[in-house]
Amino acid sequence: KQNKKVGIIAVDPTSPYTGGALLGDRVRMSDVGMDAGVFIRSMATRGSLGGLSKKAIDAADILDAAGFDIIILETVGVGQSELDIAQAADTTIVVLVPESGDSVQAMKAGLMEIADLFVLNKCDRPGSQQAYTALQTILMIKEHDENSWLPKIVKAVASENKGIEEIAEEIEKHKSFLIEKNLFQSKRQNQAKLRIKEIVENKLREKLWSEDRENLLNSSLKKVVLGNSSPYHIAEEILNQFVNNN
Repeated sequence: KQNKKVGIIAVDPTSPYTGGALLGDRVRMSDVGMDAGVFIRSMATRGSLGGLSKKAIDAADILDAAGFDIIILETVGVGQSELDIAQAADTTIVVLVPESGDSVQAMKAGLMEIADLFVLNKCDRPGSQQAYTALQTILMIKEHDENSWLPKIVKAVASENKGIEEIAEEIEKHKSFLIEKNLFQSKRQNQAKLRIKEIVENKLREKLWSEDRENLLNSSLKKVVLGNSSPYHIAEEILNQFVNNN
């Protein structure tokens, strides 16, 4: 409706047994995918520690360079993946549904700390008002001042397009808040810092585990198991060999 180009990167979980992923997001978003201004790319986590594939962030860079106005990164499940999203995105949205006790789980999982916006979807179902009230109560105990953003709760029924415009408005409000408080640029810089560190660590990890050092590790395992050496001592040997060879 706003004539903006939207890129959607949907990250699916990878099976720990087969290494495969369903990648069914284009089917789930078939109506949206027909829009000429929307691009959808499904990706698998592929063993990434978090739910957000590292390649997904690279894909977001490409979409940004291609002139997409809004880029949506969709992660999977709960856990480390939420932290990945919080570090990669300007605005983090946590979508909950009323019937599964998600409001309590949100507090337990620490989602309160990273969410910039809560969307309570399927609000036409029983228990939605109780879930909304529970979330409000949790937000009331969250520390907040004029320089910190207090997440809003938006009720929605996505299947009927209810609440979608309000979600878009809240995203814009959050961005305006970050800019007004001079937090937007510093947030972007912190994102870049974390990403560069991660790239450096991954490159070092690749170089560290050469065939020689893998052999040194394997030949030392028996000594560790028998108590003749410690994991720290073996790690020091491996690191010393790496430093001396470089």
